[in-house]
Amino acid sequence: MKERILIVEDDPDTLEMLASYFRRFDYQVVTAPFGQSAIDQATAHPPHLVILDIRLPDVDGYEVCRRLRQQERTRQVPIIFLTEKRERESKIAGLELGAEDYITKPFDIHELRLRVENALRRASLLPLTHPVTGLAGRQLLLEHLRSLSSPAGWTLLSLELEGLDAFSDQYGFVARDDLLRAVNATASAVMETLGLAGHFLTHPLEEQFILLVPQERAEECLDMLRQRLPPALTTFYPFQARQVGTPSLLHAFVRTTPLTGAPLDDWQSLAAFLEALPRRPLNPA
Repeated sequence: MKERILIVEDDPDTLEMLASYFRRFDYQVVTAPFGQSAIDQATAHPPHLVILDIRLPDVDGYEVCRRLRQQERTRQVPIIFLTEKRERESKIAGLELGAEDYITKPFDIHELRLRVENALRRASLLPLTHPVTGLAGRQLLLEHLRSLSSPAGWTLLSLELEGLDAFSDQYGFVARDDLLRAVNATASAVMETLGLAGHFLTHPLEEQFILLVPQERAEECLDMLRQRLPPALTTFYPFQARQVGTPSLLHAFVRTTPLTGAPLDDWQSLAAFLEALPRRPLNPA
């Protein structure tokens, strides 16, 4: 069975035609005639790709795309708009929201299938390392986790930065990149101090770092991160902002889980599993 496609279309004839066509090519197809039901389905079971109409009876396609881009489990899912809205402004609006492609009706269904295949292929060709920190990305993380002889005795620490986009808007992308390098350096120093330098530190998403540590050292590692990381983050604010007590744009959180039981089939499954875990602020005790 191929990848799962979510088709969001309020016209029943078009919806049935698209669903039947893609099932002929062995895709798993799920359908939604309403925007909210599309959001609910994608959140519960993230598809590999979404074909999305804009004119829907309740929540329009732009809002569906915006909502899917805002949540972790669907942020990277390719979205192809398929719509009657032919205006240049409509196309630009869709692409600015992060859509992979924009196709207007009437359309050639064979061309649509090729665009779907290309989008799925591009989605599978993720960079092996993060371009700023040089740390392993999600593909290498999954390969490493699968290569372990046993998941028993290992803990995943998901270190997450909230407010990174707001920080970048305020202080620029250069400061943002420097901050990411500092988080990498801080986490690496913690692991080295604890004698865990040979263990795995990864950067699968812009705002997320994942550490793989022995289960018996997880709390010790967390304690040291609490002591070192929040103070390190404050140094990236301009001196004047720190002096007047400007509210912090950045906040660090952590989720922890034994590796046993974590789904390792694909990144979407692992990301959804981690997102469902309790999130704790990473503040000094």
